[in-house]
Amino acid sequence: MPTMKSCYAAAIVTTFMTSWNNYLWPLIALQSPEKRTLPLILSAMGSSYTPDYGMMMVAVVIATIPTALIFFLMQKQFVAGMTGSVKG
Repeated sequence: MPTMKSCYAAAIVTTFMTSWNNYLWPLIALQSPEKRTLPLILSAMGSSYTPDYGMMMVAVVIATIPTALIFFLMQKQFVAGMTGSVKG
């Protein structure tokens, strides 16, 4: 288990990024507009007749913060997990 820590960290970061940015499944599964996820809200903001680009940029920054935070907290383990299989 301790030797696989870096691989698990890389898998955690990748899985979190994939689930955080998921678009299609929430679009299909969610029935009410109150439960929309951030990617769905961003898509709805961009599809209006006159999109407010300032508000869209604020929403993109807010949506990026959790992913960037997870990556920066686990950056050392993530890089070690990605390069762990390469023998130098």
